[in-house]
Amino acid sequence: MDSILFIIAAVTAIGCGLNLVLQKHPISSALSLIGVMSSLALLYLLLGAEFIAMAQMIVYGGAVMVLFIFVIMLLNAGTEKRSDKSLFAQIAGFPLLALFVVLLSFLIRETQFPSKVSDVRFGSWVGGTAEAIGIKLFTQFLLPFEVVSVLILIAILGAVVLARKEID
Repeated sequence: MDSILFIIAAVTAIGCGLNLVLQKHPISSALSLIGVMSSLALLYLLLGAEFIAMAQMIVYGGAVMVLFIFVIMLLNAGTEKRSDKSLFAQIAGFPLLALFVVLLSFLIRETQFPSKVSDVRFGSWVGGTAEAIGIKLFTQFLLPFEVVSVLILIAILGAVVLARKEID
């Protein structure tokens, strides 16, 4: 049953990811991104990381996607205009993409996996609980966490300054 759910979630994530890139309307792309995030949350659930799955759905599937859709609506973005591709892109685009994917998969296979890969048992990982993440986040990764917090604060202040209208 776990293998069937994995295949369904993986195919859905890949399909929604392709749809995300190929859509011409930004709202359709945003909805496809929600499909990708939901599929990833299901994959996290299969691995036994319930907290990470729910954080994925709440933070990315909820808050970030609402922000994306509001920005798209505020910008009043219409459908993407079709541009004439260069002759080189028309001829060499797909073969170069295929070569890149083959090369990338070869490099990942050779550098990441040892010669004997053990089987993955779904639900056997216990590092996805809120307690385990909290302990790691506030002990080992405290400095990067605080640096990211300061960077987000600076980005928010920059957005407020840029969005502020000039008083005539």
